[in-house]
This record gives sequence, C-alpha cells and structure tokens, in this order.
Amino acid sequence: MKKLTFIICMAVASFNAFAQDTPEKPLRIIAIGAHPDDCDMKFGGTAALYAQLGHKVKFLALTNGDAGHQSMGGGVLGKRRRAEAKKAGEALGIEYDVLDNHDAELIPNLNVRHQVIRKIREWDADIVLGLRPNDYHPDHRNAGIVVQDAAYLVIVPNVTPDTPALKKNPIFLYMQDGFQKPYPFSKDIAVVIDGVMDKKEKAFASHESQVFEWMPWLMGMTESDIPTGEKERLSWVNTTYLKETKLDETGKATLKKWYPETDASKVKYVEFFEICEYGKQPTDEEIKYYFPMLN
Repeated sequence: MKKLTFIICMAVASFNAFAQDTPEKPLRIIAIGAHPDDCDMKFGGTAALYAQLGHKVKFLALTNGDAGHQSMGGGVLGKRRRAEAKKAGEALGIEYDVLDNHDAELIPNLNVRHQVIRKIREWDADIVLGLRPNDYHPDHRNAGIVVQDAAYLVIVPNVTPDTPALKKNPIFLYMQDGFQKPYPFSKDIAVVIDGVMDKKEKAFASHESQVFEWMPWLMGMTESDIPTGEKERLSWVNTTYLKETKLDETGKATLKKWYPETDASKVKYVEFFEICEYGKQPTDEEIKYYFPMLN
C-alpha cells in the first residue's frame, strides 16, 4: 500500500511539474525587425526552441528589403527576399511576414505605427521583440522606435479601432546589439541555443541574397571567397556571422542566473534579451513561464 501511495504521489508531482512548464495554451511571440533576416540573426535560436515546445512565433519585417543588394533591386529583389523569408520561417518552424514598405526608407510615422499595432494585435502577442533604436542603419533605428511607440497603444481601443485592442500589455523585449551609446544593451535574459544552432544556421542561410551576395560584397569579398556546397555554406555562415558567444562577466552572471546548474564553459551559443520599460514588467517567475525553455 505504501508503495502504491508513493507511486501515485510521484505521478502527481510529475504531472504538476509538467503542467507548470507547459502553458494551457501556446504562447504567442512576435519579433519585429526592419528587414527580412534581422530577427533570424538575433532571435532565430530562441524562436526555434519556442516552436519545438509547441508555441507560436512570427517574424515581421517592416520593409521588403528591395534596396539591399549590389546588382539587383526593386520589385525583383523584394520578391526574392520574400521567398527567402518564407524558406527561413520553414527552417525554424515559424511564420514570417514581410511588409511592403521600401528598404532604406522606413520612417516611424503614423502609417507604419498603425501597421505594427495591427500586427501585434492580430497575433494576440504575449511577447513582442524589437530592435533598440541605437544602430548604424536608419531602418533599424526607426524599426526600434516604431515598436516602442506601439508598446502602450496596443491596449488603447480608440487607436486603430478596426483591430480589437489587446486586453493586456505584452512583454516587450529588445534583441541584442553591440552599440554603447547612449547606453549599452542590458543582458537581462539568457537563452542557450546550442541544441538548435543547426536550425538557426539553415534559416539564416536561406537569405541567400544577403548572406552569400550582399553582405560579402560590403565586406570586400569576391565570389571565389564564398563556398558553393550546402554543408560548406552552413559552416561558413557559422564562422562568418553566427560565431560562438564570447561571454563577458555580465553575460556569465546572467547565464548563471537562468541556468544555475550549467557550466558556462561548455556553452557555445547564447541569445540575450533586454526587458523594455514600456510593456509588462515581468518578475523572474513570470520570465520562467514566458521562457519555458529555462525550466
């Protein structure tokens, strides 16, 4: 009898632990960048982890990327980049939307703000990720501003009343960057992505016009510098763009906070996120709920 009671107690405990780690309904996450490929580099691994756990993720590019190339542009390039984004989304197991605003012309005006508000509401987002408004590219800066501008207004019914307002404000997060002024990125949340780096590499490599053509051209490379085989290309993507994370003391402390049993020296790839002051302010326990891969 005691043995049976013990087994039942263990079963209940296991069920309760599972229930705590698995939300009753899937979380809904939307990451917003300026161009197709922005979110892939900064959030691709964590997005893949969410998708593996059954949660819903959407990447949203605010421009169609029709200016980002050295020898093609306009509608032809925009169409190509949309197809690349679709392929990247399939690699990560997520949805990928690309708006028709022109590349290199993104302005955080009312029209774009309303586009962003509608997309966040339509997705019924629990978490919204954006870029910080500190960046070399004006589109990146303006994409960050427009997400900030939408952060409060997504819950205001009289703003874009054609799309029902959210009942609660989502958590707004910044994706990582290396810019220092006016203040450096704050590593508030760490997610280890070693187990899904193959998916992130494949997704990022799907943006062929950027990864193997445009960005190498900007770096002064020639066609002969770019590998042609699929395996070699994925390896090149890793070493050229998605390099192993170099943990500073702040990064190590954040990793220790969220992965207390993990040896940092054995971790190769981490994505960090900063909590934006404008949305819901989560407690540590809430962060574990909204980032179930941390459990």
